[in-house]
Amino acid sequence: MSERQRRTLLEDVAREAGVSTASVSRVLNQAPHVSERLKAKVESAVARLGYVPDGSARALASRRIGAIGALVPTLDNPIFGTMADNLERQLKGHDCRLLLATYRYDLDDELQALRTLVQHGVDGIVLIGHEHHDQTYALLQQRQLPFVTSWQTSTTAQGPCIGFDNAAAARQLVQHLLGLGHRRFGIITAPFGQNDRARARLQGFTDTLTAAECPAPQIEVVDYGIAEGAAACARLLTSDRPPSALLCGNDTLALGALLEAQRRGVRVPNALSITGFDDLPQAAFMTPALTTVSVPAKDIGIQAADALMGWIRHGHRPADITLEAQVKLRQSTGPVPD
Repeated sequence: MSERQRRTLLEDVAREAGVSTASVSRVLNQAPHVSERLKAKVESAVARLGYVPDGSARALASRRIGAIGALVPTLDNPIFGTMADNLERQLKGHDCRLLLATYRYDLDDELQALRTLVQHGVDGIVLIGHEHHDQTYALLQQRQLPFVTSWQTSTTAQGPCIGFDNAAAARQLVQHLLGLGHRRFGIITAPFGQNDRARARLQGFTDTLTAAECPAPQIEVVDYGIAEGAAACARLLTSDRPPSALLCGNDTLALGALLEAQRRGVRVPNALSITGFDDLPQAAFMTPALTTVSVPAKDIGIQAADALMGWIRHGHRPADITLEAQVKLRQSTGPVPD
């Protein structure tokens, strides 16, 4: 392949379209008052030549690269996919693109992913939660890179925070079950050592049970997955004092618990109530439909995009935004069995 084929220049596009380089620049930069005829000629030439604008030159001219980086723990959980999808859609409206990296709840890996994003060039960063390496925050500060934290409210966040109160939503689930007469609880949670959202949910569960003077709940800490939720449910149901209600830290664990209860012939909710957390699309279609917390993942993505782009364009740090997470009462919870 020739050098010309590898690198088509702006002058080539102008020559192909039969216009000046200034006209090509006006079309590519979406300048106002560009005629449809000129736009069509330039776009046709761009398509024929496979021209891609030089991003580094654009960045030098505008002081913007035109990309935002997002670091998410995993895409195995569809709730993060919902956030990322809406973040990307909203960024496109700002003429900006999304670069996505995952780190599997490993903060060392997250730091390396951030360094890679910075090396490739981004205008801002979206983080999940507030628990990150000191070096992560230091790098963002050193680069003066706008960033937002998300998913969990905080009064001590190092960056603007767009999230909801995980502990408060967890408390509502427990209060619902207490109102149904439940006193014996089991909790199935994902590991929470480097996950402040899981930790806040667990704290909301246990604090509410303690305040209600319930017996200490049996707690199963397992990796994220349907099989893991099922295995945890099996252990709880075969314990010396099996619970009448299970509080699960996410919908995937709850689905595993529900399937295991059904496999054992334990009727839900007649003999066992189960709750989740996330409100994944399938939650409403389970049999029985899952009582859960509807996480505002879509709104987090949209608000994060708008907040970051406002900061980048106008230089003003955005205010914190607290969103609502609603409890969805469905058929997987019922009165305590006699």
